[in-house]
Amino acid sequence: MGDKLPEPHASSSPAVAASSEAEEIEVLDSEDVLPMAAEDHWKALFDQFDPDNTGYISTEKFRSLLQRHGSELDPHKLEVLLALADSNSEGRICYQDFVNLMSNKRSNSFRQAILQGNRRLCSKALLEETGLSLSQRLIRHVAYETLPREIDRKWYYDSYTCCPPPWFMITITIVEVAFFLYNGVVLDRFVLQVTHPLYLKNTLLYHPQLRAQAWRYLTYIFMHAGIEHLGLNVVLQLLVGVPLEMVHGAARISFVYVAGVVAGSLAVSVADMTAPVVGSSGGVYALVSAHLANIVMNWSGMKCQFKLLRMAVALICMSFEFGRAVWLRFHPSAYPPCPHPSFMAHLGGVMVGITLGVIILRNYEQRLQDQTLWWIFLSIYVIFVLFAIFWNIFAYSLLDLKLPPPP
Repeated sequence: MGDKLPEPHASSSPAVAASSEAEEIEVLDSEDVLPMAAEDHWKALFDQFDPDNTGYISTEKFRSLLQRHGSELDPHKLEVLLALADSNSEGRICYQDFVNLMSNKRSNSFRQAILQGNRRLCSKALLEETGLSLSQRLIRHVAYETLPREIDRKWYYDSYTCCPPPWFMITITIVEVAFFLYNGVVLDRFVLQVTHPLYLKNTLLYHPQLRAQAWRYLTYIFMHAGIEHLGLNVVLQLLVGVPLEMVHGAARISFVYVAGVVAGSLAVSVADMTAPVVGSSGGVYALVSAHLANIVMNWSGMKCQFKLLRMAVALICMSFEFGRAVWLRFHPSAYPPCPHPSFMAHLGGVMVGITLGVIILRNYEQRLQDQTLWWIFLSIYVIFVLFAIFWNIFAYSLLDLKLPPPP
């Protein structure tokens, strides 16, 4: 090992360690074997301790390995491993759990073992540690903002490397601002751009007459009604989205964001069929509602400062933005007969946030495919998308709606 133990990927086949001869432990003492061990090499090493191929190592052997190599591990990672050993009532450790730990892929059973073992630990909380650099304090702050369990906070604190950085939320924000500024220059208007007669001619926003152009169900996020609309969305997605992406990764957070965006435009096409839609509120509301719901569901475990006040401020901001959207929707249109943009995208984003979003945020470093609720909510989302697609194909003609003329 070096300063940090490399993180091998989880192996699908069980490997092993369950012998008690002292000379066998010496094999693992080799400094030039452990640091560079790949997945297959780990299996070969552990196979030496399990001639019967049981897939387990005794807790005594496990503790001996930790004592020998504990100084080479992150202190919090060592704490997690000790918790795993303490919590095991069968006197043995599964090799797969050990590899999952090192590769940040912790199973449900493993999490339960860690939480049980954590009750026996008396080490100080991460918040009490002193002598941290500015970057370390920032990482600790993000951990307390987003994670409800101390063991997860310590795990994240040790594992986070800022590589890659939270690029998705930053990139999407920059692109949204760039498009807004461009439209502001072209239209010579930055406040309530949506009232400009040329606004609807943009090829990015969703318009019911152009619903067959599939890209509009996603690209409408780059068009905003005005600087008041863009400003609040940008603030919320940076203050909430960036910390969430730092913890849960770009793949998961971008999924929630894009799922909220698509659900928002489809919700408009189903529930407010004559209205266009603009803005990133669907994605923003998916992230913020998931985060707020996660805080409420883990209220006692969340240690972020002034959480009640901050939740109230977030809800007020969201309510203000939603109220603005409702007012604008029913305000007399500047270009009749086409109404102003719909507010239904906000509600579509909220529904994604309190279903798929909550499952993702509640399962830090857990495999989503192991979560039953994940498959249930994902199935509901897919069914809604398919329903909305068929609705857009057939319902408009069957209902004989009078749609606004194309821009």
